[in-house]
Amino acid sequence: MRLAKFLAHGGVASRRKAERIVAAGRVTVDGEVVTDPARDVGALDDVRVDGTRVGEEAREVWAVHKPVGVVSTAREPGKRPAVVSLVDSKARLYPVGRLDVDSSGLLLLTNDGELANRLTHPRYEVPKAYRVELRRPPSEADLRRLARGVELEDGPTSAAEVRRLGEREVEIVLREGRNRQVRRMVEAVGNEVVALRRVRFGPIELADLPEGAARPLTPDELTHLDETRR
Repeated sequence: MRLAKFLAHGGVASRRKAERIVAAGRVTVDGEVVTDPARDVGALDDVRVDGTRVGEEAREVWAVHKPVGVVSTAREPGKRPAVVSLVDSKARLYPVGRLDVDSSGLLLLTNDGELANRLTHPRYEVPKAYRVELRRPPSEADLRRLARGVELEDGPTSAAEVRRLGEREVEIVLREGRNRQVRRMVEAVGNEVVALRRVRFGPIELADLPEGAARPLTPDELTHLDETRR
């Protein structure tokens, strides 16, 4: 197995980030510094990152209902809690994508770097659904603009699925993942997000998972999730 893939499977980081870790000279194989992420390694090799040995972990994928105020990182140097603290696991988990600190809802955590990369890469257009409470009732013209795509400072957004759920509540389904994208789209049509909750990531639903709770995905859910990578 290639070194970068081995590190990803060992829960160190996504494969792309693992390549950077290797290139920075932080990895040794049997005591020798290796900077080639394509180097072949096996289970019998002593692979270490910053001196800590890496072994392949059993794959874990968790669904978490992230509350507002919790950050979407593996660790948080400040006072705010990190989302991994909500999961009872000894595996080296990290978030699949992000939810900003002011948003709540479904976040996936895994130690499978390849899965995380494939689920978040724009090429695969994995859908993510958000329930959005707005400051003012949106017009039908506003909803059509959001669905067609709006112009942001980093370029126009792709087409989205938008439907009205209530007077001031809508559901928006995106197949791209820019920073604070839903909030910026809503601002582009002259409105403001009051509350934002992600309710679906690919085939995985938030459903009735309580806020702050976490659960491992079922075998059927893992199968459906793997199918999104093909």
